[in-house]
Amino acid sequence: MSASAVVIGAGVSGLTTAVCLAESGMDVRVDTDRLPGDTTSAAAGAMWDPYLAEPRDAVDRWSRQTLAELTALSTDADTGIRLMEGTHESRIPCEMPAWGSVVGALPCPPEDLRDGYVTGWRYRAPLVDMPRYLDHLLRRLERAGGSVRQHRYGSLDEALAEAPVVVNCSGAEARFLADDPSVDALRGRLVVIENPGIEAFFCDDTPGAEELIYIYPHADTVVLGGTAEPGGWELWPDEDAAREIVRRCAAVEPSLAGARVIEQRVGLRPVRGSVRLTDEWHADTLLLHNYGHGGAGVTLSWGCAREIVERVRAAAGTSR
Repeated sequence: MSASAVVIGAGVSGLTTAVCLAESGMDVRVDTDRLPGDTTSAAAGAMWDPYLAEPRDAVDRWSRQTLAELTALSTDADTGIRLMEGTHESRIPCEMPAWGSVVGALPCPPEDLRDGYVTGWRYRAPLVDMPRYLDHLLRRLERAGGSVRQHRYGSLDEALAEAPVVVNCSGAEARFLADDPSVDALRGRLVVIENPGIEAFFCDDTPGAEELIYIYPHADTVVLGGTAEPGGWELWPDEDAAREIVRRCAAVEPSLAGARVIEQRVGLRPVRGSVRLTDEWHADTLLLHNYGHGGAGVTLSWGCAREIVERVRAAAGTSR
């Protein structure tokens, strides 16, 4: 065994977990079939937003911990994180979500709402340029002595022979790797365009809406979304879907119309009835699971990773 801990998966959950383990003093290796820039995380929007996830109490705790970490990291431009103000708005009357109080969200005056929207709230939160942020996490892991190896596991049993601690952060692939049929892929598409001058984020938060609409500006670009397609595992671009995403977003923000399209991104959100953060012994190897975050991977990343470290430390006191 060449590492004291192996993390499976190089998305935001895997890299953040690996960073926390490495900075706690462990010799960590990330094993992944897809390098960080090719993961679902690299295709995300993304911002701190406690997307629907269970278990509720744990999600509240993990999201608050992650908010504090991302806010602290936003002071370093190299992380790709900026604190940005913007709005969530709804086309039908609804209550502000409970997490609104965490970020000091305030109701929007009617005159500030977009056309067609009847209620909304304004707040300030971390907006994350995911490719840059994943690069930051990778650099931080390497500074802490960790490494990344491109390798695809056929089973968890194979991984258990690699290190005394194994953490499964395989996202949607956990359906197969962990033999967990409760995990499914929710395909998300987004479009990256040149920024025509947008300086605030927008998200349609209409309850029960069939279509996703969000606008996330990142300096020279804007990320437009999106889709939530169940049961699709293919990752190729779809020109019709991309045009429809741009059309929906431009209907909300007309300045987006005609902006040059830079790229499409496609990823598989790992949806599950609840996040799986568990630990179990397999002979002398401690196996931990950290997957099933759905669309809240970024939002829960640091809270879940810190709990993994706590569980590893607790297990060390009762090591077999």
